[in-house]
Amino acid sequence: MTKTRSISIMFISLLATASVQAQLYKSLGPDGKVTYSDTPPPATQKLLGKKALNESEQTVNLPYELSLAVSKNPVVIYTANRCAPCDDGRKMLKSSGIPFSEKTVKTDPDLEKLRQISGDTQLPFLSVGSQKLYGFNAEEWKAALNKAAYPSNNLLPGDYRYPAAESAAPAENTAKSEKNTVPSAKPATPPVSQPNVNNGFRF
Repeated sequence: MTKTRSISIMFISLLATASVQAQLYKSLGPDGKVTYSDTPPPATQKLLGKKALNESEQTVNLPYELSLAVSKNPVVIYTANRCAPCDDGRKMLKSSGIPFSEKTVKTDPDLEKLRQISGDTQLPFLSVGSQKLYGFNAEEWKAALNKAAYPSNNLLPGDYRYPAAESAAPAENTAKSEKNTVPSAKPATPPVSQPNVNNGFRF
């Protein structure tokens, strides 16, 4: 085998390996345990699905460890205007290098969506995969992120851009619903309610 041919085979092999590592595999073992891996599952496990780690905008160009955590346990924070705990929570996530999506609660449909997702109206509300956290508590949030296998160190690339915040119920926010906008939340005081309307914000 010539040296040139040997180098070519090695290069092709490296490309193939990179392609495999770009995939996230979900499989089911004989014991009923679901496993996520960057390599194809063995014959003893049933392949439930696979996807490229860069399918999501949030996982593009992220380190593998961080991409895996985002794919398995996405982070979503629900916030309101003039909500100091919401600002503190958002700041903590960014300083820790945690990719997340932000949902804003401004209208009645947004509030209803929050109730459907969290079972409550307390803000901020954070979901880390299937974990639900009500209100901002730095230690509880860090523990949830550690449990979801997010890196303890900030590995977020310097050029990463967080997606813009969007309404919690974008499809329902019509011109009509905007007329019933919920007043901005103020954590230090009870929520302001319009006559005969219970806006229901809790901090």
